[in-house]
Amino acid sequence: MKFNIYKHEITMYRKSVLTWSLSLAVIIFLFMSMFSSFAKDADVLNQALAQMPPELITAFGMDQVDMASVLGYFGFLFLFCQVCLAIQAANYGFGLVSVEERDLTADFLLAKPVKRTTILTSKLLAALTGLTITNIVVWVSSFSAIESSRAGRPYDTGILLLLLASIAIFQLVFLSLGIVISLLMKRVRSVTTLSMGLAFGMYILSAFGGMLGDDTFDLVTPFKHFDPSAIVGSGSYDLPLVLISIALIVVSITASYWLYLKRNIHSVT
Repeated sequence: MKFNIYKHEITMYRKSVLTWSLSLAVIIFLFMSMFSSFAKDADVLNQALAQMPPELITAFGMDQVDMASVLGYFGFLFLFCQVCLAIQAANYGFGLVSVEERDLTADFLLAKPVKRTTILTSKLLAALTGLTITNIVVWVSSFSAIESSRAGRPYDTGILLLLLASIAIFQLVFLSLGIVISLLMKRVRSVTTLSMGLAFGMYILSAFGGMLGDDTFDLVTPFKHFDPSAIVGSGSYDLPLVLISIALIVVSITASYWLYLKRNIHSVT
């Protein structure tokens, strides 16, 4: 029964995973194809950035990197990938249990001889599988796009690996937040609206924190925990912030199981 639930959920994610993966691959290759043009006009680009308001540069994560370098440019691109990854993960989180409740089919599943913990675990594993496939596509696309577009310019492979390795934890934060928030709500009417609201809300907090110079925002948004410009600039993670993300995942997943076990599931009748 557990495998059947997992198999059914994977089938449901198939089209979504394909769409998100292909979209991210196109974004990466499209942006990186323009790198050679940026690199040739590096002086002009740097002069243009110097004339922009410092707050705006910080908001877009361009304050700590050289946009004329391979990883500096990719770090800027990676921020947009993070927004897409956050929306996808949050979308899966909000829809994990709420879709069946909204369609009044959850009682049919719960009537089967299977524990609620087994149901939630199977659904969670299916969502993680979908996110992992997208993650792999981003990894392959990133290395391929950089190698085909860097025009002989060197880059630090270790820093690129740090950027890409952050995706898994980043996805888990938004997935787990989506699940626990959906279980705290009486009914989720629009998964897309909530997932975009969570992703863009966190991004806006990150941008405002940078513009205002308020470190408090660093504690609450994953976009600051895995800030591409900071990773490229320092060549390392900010460990305390990464630990906050991990703690948030553990707390959210634990709370989700507790809430799901206690949740009153509405039936068709």
